[in-house]
Amino acid sequence: MLVDPVFFENSKDGFNALLSSFKHLPQKDIFIGTEDTGHYNLALLKFLLDRHYQVALINPVATDLTHKMQGGISKNDKLDTLTICDVLASNQRVKSYRITKVERFDLYEQKQLTREHHNLKEELNQYTNRLQKSIDIVFPEFNSLFKSKYGIVYMNLLKEFGSANAIAHADIRTLRKHFDTGRGKHISLTAEELKEAARNSIGFPSTAEVIQIKHLVARIELIKEQIAEIDKKIEEFSIQNNSPILSIPGISHFSGTSILAELGDIHNYSKPSQIIKYAGVAPLTYESSQFTAQHTAITKKGCKYLRKTLYQIITPVIQYNPAFRKFYLLKIAQGKGHRCAQGHCVRKLMRVIYHLLSTGTQFDPALLQ
Repeated sequence: MLVDPVFFENSKDGFNALLSSFKHLPQKDIFIGTEDTGHYNLALLKFLLDRHYQVALINPVATDLTHKMQGGISKNDKLDTLTICDVLASNQRVKSYRITKVERFDLYEQKQLTREHHNLKEELNQYTNRLQKSIDIVFPEFNSLFKSKYGIVYMNLLKEFGSANAIAHADIRTLRKHFDTGRGKHISLTAEELKEAARNSIGFPSTAEVIQIKHLVARIELIKEQIAEIDKKIEEFSIQNNSPILSIPGISHFSGTSILAELGDIHNYSKPSQIIKYAGVAPLTYESSQFTAQHTAITKKGCKYLRKTLYQIITPVIQYNPAFRKFYLLKIAQGKGHRCAQGHCVRKLMRVIYHLLSTGTQFDPALLQ
């Protein structure tokens, strides 16, 4: 051991103290490892890369397994430091770490924005489901009066009145004002028809549900504004990236940026199967003695955000690409289920993405025939 484990503050003085602890060693011989977890290592990582140190990001599962294989029964920061050193010094064929570069930070903001988009979408789904539950209690007929949900008039009425009882007792002139969006667009429903439906509604005036409806509408509108703000910035990044994967019909600015940000530098992968494995869309392989499983699910190991994006875009990719459509129908004809056939198309798409990014070429559907 050349240097004993040391503690340092998460500050510039602390980082400089860390460098001082091994300043007597040649920088070219220093190899620094850190677990790739959370956000705590980002400032230190940027600090080290800016000073041209070689840094490896280690899968925390690897350090945990190494610790257990060594028979460790205690866990503390000093022991974790030594375990990280053992992982870096390992001569395993498949390394449990990856060398990172300063260019990785160019994609950091894009990754955070696309992940926030995913998270906000999930929140939006939760709030809209809760809103529908409350509507079913206070005004079950409300949705059937509109051709589509969550429009301007739809949301304004919920925000202002919140129940059939409130609409039934509202002044007709007040109701009419909420039908005027001021944008030249009108819906077929009239204030009089809405009021009549409210009078005949089987819903009951729950004060608690009305309050929830008004709060949920406000949250839904806020989240939609936040998503629009994020999507605008993502589109700016996408135009700046000018990635060849945008030439694939069905891939939008958001999905393209999400894929690029989650994959990182494509040169970190030597073959398409590695990004398929990283996305967790590779089928499980199970063999035991003379038994080989013929039908297995995907691993779902790896990046859940990348996997989610891929399954969101595979439908439009199949729809707008004859080659993918033909491949999908072939799998269906072979007896595969819809979801299984989509999985085959996702893996095919990943191989196409790997080729476009590694060669810098545009998508050519003729090459898939």
